[in-house]
Amino acid sequence: MSGKTCALDPLPTTHLKADVGVIAPFLTSLFNKSLLSGFVPNAFKIAYITPLVKKSGMDTVDVRSYRPISNLSVTLKLLERIAAKQLTAYLAKSALLPWFQSAYRTGHSSETAVLKVLSDILLGIDTGDLSALVLLDLSAAFDMVHHHILLQRLEHSYGITGLVRQWLQSYLVGLR
Repeated sequence: MSGKTCALDPLPTTHLKADVGVIAPFLTSLFNKSLLSGFVPNAFKIAYITPLVKKSGMDTVDVRSYRPISNLSVTLKLLERIAAKQLTAYLAKSALLPWFQSAYRTGHSSETAVLKVLSDILLGIDTGDLSALVLLDLSAAFDMVHHHILLQRLEHSYGITGLVRQWLQSYLVGLR
């Protein structure tokens, strides 16, 4: 948990850390109820939006010069982290993650992905093959994902059903 605090947090993060022994049992109970019921409380999904200038030197009067930054409560961030760890563990244990996926995998990073691409290009050149590299910027791709299609894909391709699917659907509703 970082030292950052959102305006939505009832206590600064430093206070939460200092009193973790007192607060942890309550948060554990709250998180377990959320995960076991398949429901994310709407109060958790409220974000404090801060406009941030995209690049220095842009016209600060023009609204298009800004991008929204959503600050979520520490409570939701902790719940997200728990759910992500459980989901990632399931996907890894079930060998459902693509072999060359680097994100969200222990021992993998953008550096390992770059090394794999470089190795493939060099092997192609060494064997006399033609090598080409096409790069796409997908940095905001998740913003464009249709939630219903995502949930269907999770169910049909990864076997995410029941309470887990219901929890993910509850999480996604109202996040647009």
